[in-house]
Amino acid sequence: MILIPGFLSSGAVWNTVVDHFKDRYECHVVTVAGFAGTAPAASITLERVRDDVIAYARQKKLDRPVIVGHSMGGVLALWIAETDPALPSAIVSVDGVPFLAALMDPSATADSTRTQAAQMKRLYESMTRQQLGTQSRLAFSSMISDANRIDEATSWAESSDPRTAGALLNDLMTTDLRGDAGKIAVPLLLVPAVKAMDASADMLKTAVAAYERQVAAVRSHAVVPARTLHFVMFDDPLFLLKTMDTFLAGR
Repeated sequence: MILIPGFLSSGAVWNTVVDHFKDRYECHVVTVAGFAGTAPAASITLERVRDDVIAYARQKKLDRPVIVGHSMGGVLALWIAETDPALPSAIVSVDGVPFLAALMDPSATADSTRTQAAQMKRLYESMTRQQLGTQSRLAFSSMISDANRIDEATSWAESSDPRTAGALLNDLMTTDLRGDAGKIAVPLLLVPAVKAMDASADMLKTAVAAYERQVAAVRSHAVVPARTLHFVMFDDPLFLLKTMDTFLAGR
C-alpha cells in the first residue's frame, strides 16, 4: 500500500490508516520533498512527483499496491493509475478528484484557471514559512474539526517550502485528468468530504453528484461520501477505515 498525503502535509497524516492496515499490507508512506520539514527538490512539478512514485514502486518491485491519496495525494493516485494502469491493484482517493476547479465551477477548464493559478503561485512563493503557516492555519480551520489536529497540520505547513507550495498548487489548479479517467483499469474508491455541503438533502445530493461526474468514466468505481470536513482521516477515522475495508474486501 502506497499512501500519499495532501498539500503541505506530512505522511504522518496516514498514521491511523497505517496502524489499521500494517498487518495486511506492506505500507509505503510518502512525504513530498519540500513539505513538512523535508528538504525541497531543486525543481518540482506535480508530474515529477507522479513519476517519482511510479519509479519507486517499480524499483522496489511492489506487488500491485493499493494507492491511497488525500486531496493532492488523491489526484496523484488517480494520475498514477491513468499513466501506468498495470501498476496498482486499486485506488483510494480521499476528497481528491480529477479536476478540483470543476467541483466549484462545472464550466472550468485547465486554461480558464491558469491566470488565477499563476497568481496563487506568485503569492505562495513570496511568503515566509511563518506566513505560510499563518495562512494555512486559517484554511485548516475549515478543513479539520479538532483544534489539536489543526495545530499539527499547521506545524507541517510552517515547516514547508513556500516555493514548492507555489509550484505544486499551480499544477494542482491546472491539471485536468478527467479526459483520461477511462484509462483507470482498477477499482476506485472516492470518499468525498461533504460536511461543508451537508446543509440539506438537496445540497448533499448535488455535491455527491459533482464528485460522481468526475469519475464516471472509471469502469469500476464507488463514491462513498463522508459527512466530515476535508481531512476525513482526522474527523472520522473509523468511518474511513470501515469504508476502505469494505471496498478492499469486495474487489
